[in-house]
Amino acid sequence: MELEMINSHTKLNDTNWKNGNEKRLRQRGSVMKTLKDVKVGKTVVIAKVHGEGALRRRIMDMGLTKGTEIYVRKVAPLGDPMELNVRGYELSVRKADAEMIEVL
Repeated sequence: MELEMINSHTKLNDTNWKNGNEKRLRQRGSVMKTLKDVKVGKTVVIAKVHGEGALRRRIMDMGLTKGTEIYVRKVAPLGDPMELNVRGYELSVRKADAEMIEVL
C-alpha cells in the first residue's frame, strides 16, 4: 500500500512538473534539451535537475547531479528505459525521470 502511494505521488509530481515547465518554456520561446532527447552514443553533461521533493532526491541519489557527465549507452526498443553510463557504473532510467534532467 505504501509503495502504491509513493508511485501515485510520483506520477502526480511528474504531471505537475510537465504542465508547469511546458508553460514556462512557451513563455520564454526556448526549448531546453533533456536527457530524454539525447541519442544513443552521445555524451552530455547535466545542467540542472528539475522536480521537487522525493522525486528530485531520488534522481540525485542515483548520482545524476549538476555537472555530471552521462553517456547514453542504449535505449529499449519502445524507448523506456534508457541505459546510461554514469560515474563508472551503468544505470537504467525511465523516460519520465530522464525528462526532468536538463543537459548541455
